[in-house]
Amino acid sequence: MEKEYRINEKIRAPKVRVVDEEGKQLGILDINQAIAIAKERGYDLVEISPNADPPVCKIIDYGKLRYQMSKKSQEAKKKQTIIQIKEIKLRPKTDIHDIEVKVNHIKRFIEDKNKVKISVVFRGRELAHKEFGLKVMDEVLTRISDFAKVDSEPKFDGKSYVVMVSAKK
Repeated sequence: MEKEYRINEKIRAPKVRVVDEEGKQLGILDINQAIAIAKERGYDLVEISPNADPPVCKIIDYGKLRYQMSKKSQEAKKKQTIIQIKEIKLRPKTDIHDIEVKVNHIKRFIEDKNKVKISVVFRGRELAHKEFGLKVMDEVLTRISDFAKVDSEPKFDGKSYVVMVSAKK
């Protein structure tokens, strides 16, 4: 994804606006004259802004520019965080200790900056007593309320109650 710059003889414009290595403007020069000045100083003429009229070129070391650009892109990649959605599944008859263990899992996921999908899954006759599932969901939500916020309210989806939670800001 690194941007390719035209350098020296690859620049097609007949006249260019030249900026030297300290950032001072040298004015609009003929391309051959600008390349000669760059070579004389031991640098390259790099076309920074090809869409300007006339194009803006800078007298700098092209290798150093490429190195700086790669370092910038590496820093940008480091700062990016990929948010994953982790899922915790519970049952309507989940016991208190098991809920505590699941809450600890949710806390760890939230600390890792992931979103968490909490599901209370029903099987067979359990569907006739959805209030037990809501009770378990409420218990979990009250236990995680100090470090997580609810993104979407609990809703019944197929054979389960589902809620999304993420870190409190």
